[in-house]
Amino acid sequence: MARPCKAKPRSGCPVSVSLDLLGDRWSLLIVRDMMVRGYRTFREFQRAGEGIATNILADRLQKLEDGGILKREAAAEDGRSTHYRLTDKGIALAPVLLEILIWGAHYEKTDAPCAAIEKMEQNRAAVIAEAFRRWEQRDPTPLIPPFTARATAKRKSKSPKGKSKR
Repeated sequence: MARPCKAKPRSGCPVSVSLDLLGDRWSLLIVRDMMVRGYRTFREFQRAGEGIATNILADRLQKLEDGGILKREAAAEDGRSTHYRLTDKGIALAPVLLEILIWGAHYEKTDAPCAAIEKMEQNRAAVIAEAFRRWEQRDPTPLIPPFTARATAKRKSKSPKGKSKR
């Protein structure tokens, strides 16, 4: 059951209303981890490598649950444990996250390998379809591996569009 909104939205603009729910530093990263890395538990989110404090993580998970983006479920293997799962509203963010990922790799210095970004860019529909398939089938297999500093050392210094990253 959703908690009542504490603050009135700034405006009725869809971008503004969406940012009220997802516009903080952590919420989309949590959704990303659920959608593309298959994370389901508090501990997995905490160990994702982003450095989120436990109190902030707990707050954002509650905010996303209240906003209808995710829901809590008892873990099938141990009913005492909680798993988080994207809702229909949450998985509908797949195209948005894909576009943010591609945009970020084009215009900012990232650890994403150029070849991986190019492949996702050329196959947007397939990437999104696979994200939806994994969600429907509750498949926690990572869709996209975490981008690490090792990938940066191996990649060329050009973005997928051929523009210098420096």
